[in-house]
Amino acid sequence: MAFRKLNLLASLALVLSAGLAWAQLVVRPKESAMNPKVVEEAGFTVVGIEASTSNAKEMSPNGVIPKQWARFQRENLTAQIPNKADSSVLAVYSDYVSDKDGEYNFLIGARVTSAKDIPAGMVGKKVPAGRYAIFTSNRGPVAKVVVAAWQQIWAVPKSSPGGDRAYRTDYEVYDERAANPEDAQVDVHIGIK
Repeated sequence: MAFRKLNLLASLALVLSAGLAWAQLVVRPKESAMNPKVVEEAGFTVVGIEASTSNAKEMSPNGVIPKQWARFQRENLTAQIPNKADSSVLAVYSDYVSDKDGEYNFLIGARVTSAKDIPAGMVGKKVPAGRYAIFTSNRGPVAKVVVAAWQQIWAVPKSSPGGDRAYRTDYEVYDERAANPEDAQVDVHIGIK
């Protein structure tokens, strides 16, 4: 199931990346705003491949995110990650230089129970404990619902739950609800102050 999901996600990565970049410029939230669940989360570690990028770079032909998704699938990197906590794939956005307009790091990988024996070419990244607003996408084609979720997140006023972003670490969870990329649902965890 995870391989099928990643195979189809990789093929949709280019559309998703372009859509995320477009969504930053043209924010058109749906009629009914998502209501995030605000929680205190314990920290955890993710192991995977990481690269630096920015939303401006993702709008160009040099976007990193689709290349990372393609490599992750092509090399079957999920199978190479030891000590996986579950079968979910996580996309982690971290080390923001400023806000959504600045550079950040993008890591795709899996949550692990131990960061021992990290394979060559991969990194371990600690997702810090703290307050997170969890936005759950609608169901539908993964590229469409993830883009729509980010559009709504960017449109949330700072005074609303989930609007006071910390720009420290955010992440998407591709679990069993994303097994069928044509009828997927994804949680986006946004670090808040």
